[in-house]
Amino acid sequence: MEFDAVLIAPRRAASVAQGLWHDKTINTELDACVAHCPDKLALTAVQAHSGAVERMTYRELAAMADRVAVGLTRLGVRRNDTVACQLPNWWQFTVTYLACSRIGAVMNPLMHILREHELSFMLKHGQARVVIVPKMFRGFDFEAMVAALRPALPDLQHVVVVGGAGDNSFEKLLSAPAWEAAQDALGILTRHRPGPDDVTQLIYTSGTTGEPKGVMHTANTLMANIIPYARRLKLGAGDVVLMASPMAHQTGFMYGLMMPILLRQSVVLLDIWEPLRAIDLIRSEAVGFTMASTPFLTDLARNVQESGKTVPTLKIFLCAGAPIPGPLVEQARRVLGSKIVSAWGMTENGAVTTIGLDDEDERAINTDGCPLPGVELKVVDTDGSPLPAGQAGKLYVRSCSNFGGYLGRPHLNGTDAEGWFDTGDLARIDERGYVRITGRSKDVIIRGGENIPVVEIESLLYRHPAIALAAIVAYPDERLGERACAVVVPKAGQTVDLPAIVEFLRSQKVAAQYIPERLVVRESIPSTPSGKMQKFKLREMLREELHGGP
Repeated sequence: MEFDAVLIAPRRAASVAQGLWHDKTINTELDACVAHCPDKLALTAVQAHSGAVERMTYRELAAMADRVAVGLTRLGVRRNDTVACQLPNWWQFTVTYLACSRIGAVMNPLMHILREHELSFMLKHGQARVVIVPKMFRGFDFEAMVAALRPALPDLQHVVVVGGAGDNSFEKLLSAPAWEAAQDALGILTRHRPGPDDVTQLIYTSGTTGEPKGVMHTANTLMANIIPYARRLKLGAGDVVLMASPMAHQTGFMYGLMMPILLRQSVVLLDIWEPLRAIDLIRSEAVGFTMASTPFLTDLARNVQESGKTVPTLKIFLCAGAPIPGPLVEQARRVLGSKIVSAWGMTENGAVTTIGLDDEDERAINTDGCPLPGVELKVVDTDGSPLPAGQAGKLYVRSCSNFGGYLGRPHLNGTDAEGWFDTGDLARIDERGYVRITGRSKDVIIRGGENIPVVEIESLLYRHPAIALAAIVAYPDERLGERACAVVVPKAGQTVDLPAIVEFLRSQKVAAQYIPERLVVRESIPSTPSGKMQKFKLREMLREELHGGP
């Protein structure tokens, strides 16, 4: 696979000279953990439904990574090959990334909610040679799904199944045989290790073009974010991390998989968010830090209050993905006793802004934080002229952690010659340098921290035989931040209702979280003279219907 990470080389010299790029890889960091704290507990993986718990020390984690790395080469995986991984927060996810890094392969994390429609594009576009899936998770047969897709994926050589019973099981192919003891193992594990500027992660993000974009990151771009992030939050080796956010998102990948290794921490992985189980894990494992979207914080605070089980070790709950309501911050501070940290970021950069631990709580309610070290922000008007503090406009970021580009789509990289990246968001920056995201010029809805690819869903709705016009817009939701509403104009003589739309999109194999949860049927959709839909008017209409006003 040829990775066209064209945004890396132009900024290398300056990034290294400024101390923003550290020229380390996850391999050097894992090796350091084995050298300095081999018997420290590295990972505790908890499966919510079965109650199964797997624990690994750093010595054991590195040994399993080596084993799986050699096993992947036996499947034909070579340097710069893509290994797709659609697993929940299981230990096999962490080990697969570490194994790929041992042999210079590139990991493509895939959200477990994705189904045929999304996967068929991602696996083909990323030219995945191997895809690793669970046999069953939350009642869904992943092996059967990928088997049905396989004839249309010419690059896919192997489907490896965690918990499978056949010859293609993860256990039989990768984690059980003592591959690391083979005669050629040492050469395999050392010959093709990637450098800090080689692509190590390919992760897809929803955009406005109607198809996902493959974000390419290197060790340097990822670590350039994780290190200042951890410093701002004053995290160290003694802090136990709880990660219930999916590791197939940057939240889980960067701060639940990579950060614990960089800091020599212990991490607790939870595959299904269950607030009461999370409370028990925080108490039993002495968890001090977690990061998740607003619904997780709502659930945790409510269940702590209702159960009476306190979480005295939890120092920080970093909340990102949607604004945090003021009453929730107040309740969480009182009930959890934790510092509630607001943040904002993107797949292309990781966390861009956070508040500080010494900031007043009001900053978490009214802002999304200030830039991390190595990050610059600017807000400009439609002509590209900088706007003064307090005025909203288009948000641009220039960051040491900016990605290497979109795979095969360099024309969409959105980064100018000076390194400014167009976030597609609207924001204002106050006189203290704190940002507040005010909207999105990108046509994406964020539901509980999960991006909904609006254009893609709209395109599918246009295939419905009864729909003439369709628009997907957000409406506010107390728990998830936003939900999706479909506004449609039926064809003459046709009728349409929400169950019909849901059934249609399910037939198109769309992820359940992407399906609109509300329907508005109209005779027309407001538009500009040029015919462009005025979605802001639709959002205003929904607010008025739901709340009786703006």
